[in-house]
Amino acid sequence: MPLAAAQSKLTHYPSDGRKHLLHLAVGNKESESCWTEFFRNLLDRGLRLPTTITSDGAPGLVKAVDVCFPASIRIRCWFHRLANIRAKLPDESAAEVMAHVYAVRDAPTLDAARAASDRLVNAHRREFPAAVRCFEDDLDALLAIHRVPVRHRIRVQTTNLAERSFVEERRRTKVVGRFSDERSAMKLVFATMIRAADRWCRVSISDLERHQLILLRADLGLDPPPATTGDGKKERRRNVAA
Repeated sequence: MPLAAAQSKLTHYPSDGRKHLLHLAVGNKESESCWTEFFRNLLDRGLRLPTTITSDGAPGLVKAVDVCFPASIRIRCWFHRLANIRAKLPDESAAEVMAHVYAVRDAPTLDAARAASDRLVNAHRREFPAAVRCFEDDLDALLAIHRVPVRHRIRVQTTNLAERSFVEERRRTKVVGRFSDERSAMKLVFATMIRAADRWCRVSISDLERHQLILLRADLGLDPPPATTGDGKKERRRNVAA
């Protein structure tokens, strides 16, 4: 694809809620330098600074996000964290403790999530210290989902949208066995990812939620404040907060 076409795709998002596969690259390891190169390629092609970034806890990835997108909200994947906490609990107590964890995730506001978090820690720290330490690790990023509109949270609380495609990639590479070169492997992975992306459901978002995201981006310093009309009321712009 010519660079100009790639830039057009990154800088002019449609406003109909469609999800897009923006970039795919080969990395020999998950180091900070590899992830930083990946993100800077996106930025060089015209990527608009994202409102939120959802990731797992890979140290190199987290550091690269902080370097390349310091003003964006980094969200820790809840799917991974739930599995990690559950693995540290005995079966007979798991239901009770996980109910407290879900109460944090599903809290209506950030303040309510912090209060639920304190209750969880105080109730279970002594009996299940490993599970509580796992919960508290990178807690601010875990609670960051509560900074976006309510209906938007389900879209940003996990990285599984992309990771489900990895199963299909592994299934195909096991059949192939070996590749003649790196390019042939990338072609197979890209074909799998782009096919999955074509089936991704659109995000339904109301005008109110769109305006909330615009205000959030302005508060983060990612965009200028919304324009105001002559009577002092904020004008609701129609651009998408990516």
